[in-house]
Amino acid sequence: MSSTHFGYQTVDENEKAGKVRGVFDSVASRYDVMNDLMSMGLHRAWKAYTVAVAALREGDKVLDIAGGTGDLAKAFAKKVGERGTVVHTDINEAMLRQGRDRLIDKGLALPTSICDAESLPFATGSFDLVSVAFGLRNMTHKDRALAEMCRVLRPGGRLLVLEFSKVAEPLQKPYDWYSFKVLPVLGKLVAGDADSYRYLAESIRMHPGQQELKAMMKTAGFGHVDVHNLSAGVVALHVGIKC
Repeated sequence: MSSTHFGYQTVDENEKAGKVRGVFDSVASRYDVMNDLMSMGLHRAWKAYTVAVAALREGDKVLDIAGGTGDLAKAFAKKVGERGTVVHTDINEAMLRQGRDRLIDKGLALPTSICDAESLPFATGSFDLVSVAFGLRNMTHKDRALAEMCRVLRPGGRLLVLEFSKVAEPLQKPYDWYSFKVLPVLGKLVAGDADSYRYLAESIRMHPGQQELKAMMKTAGFGHVDVHNLSAGVVALHVGIKC
């Protein structure tokens, strides 16, 4: 049996998806509120920057992976217009239901699918843009997922990976204090779940840093990868072009 990490724990590869599912089942109903609290609203700016970098045109086809409560899917849908398509996906049913209901409340009925990023049910070359925001670090085989994202893109298409990353060294100690002392308390008070937000802090530390993820994307088939550090590296946007 092969092992992998779940936060700081070592678990069997076959167990990780279920454990991650349990985390997001637990926090789905309070996910948006917690995002605002724990990022002090900055997640909205990070996502807005991602949408700007996407530079979508009317008629484009977009795949939003780990789309959760639908922030990016909603913004992308406005850019691609009625002639375009945004497919909203997540492996977690509870998160996807939250997103679907939220989008419908906004008047958007987007194609929605539960799917595993490591084995995407879409034809090769189907999309102009693929996005994954705050989801890659939870995937068991990130290399497989990145290769699948590359496969479903057309030549010249782009992958946007918005994810927590390695913060600038001068901020490391206060960031660690906030992550391990404050986040679990917020999680307990607001979502009734300290452990899931402790896992969040741990999973960020176990995720590849900026340069390592860039190298992984190139190995997966992206000929050119740019890295945009946001908020001193708390978050990074990786932009890969399929050549």
